[in-house]
Amino acid sequence: MSTKSVYSIRIPVQFRKMMDEMDYVNWQEKIRQLTIRLIQEESKKRLLWDAESIRKKMKDVEAAELIREDRDAH
Repeated sequence: MSTKSVYSIRIPVQFRKMMDEMDYVNWQEKIRQLTIRLIQEESKKRLLWDAESIRKKMKDVEAAELIREDRDAH
């Protein structure tokens, strides 16, 4: 079983011709690395957005209030 999958994209013909002319560049590897980096960046953005959304839903509480509540519980 392979640990990779195929994802196809379409690019303008002029750019494909330019890529073919630059046969010294390993386009497959460059595109793979760039794609992985972009996915990681977008994943971080999503996690941050999710965390901010959760934080907005939480009520604002003073630290002293939390400490007092914890002390009173014991």
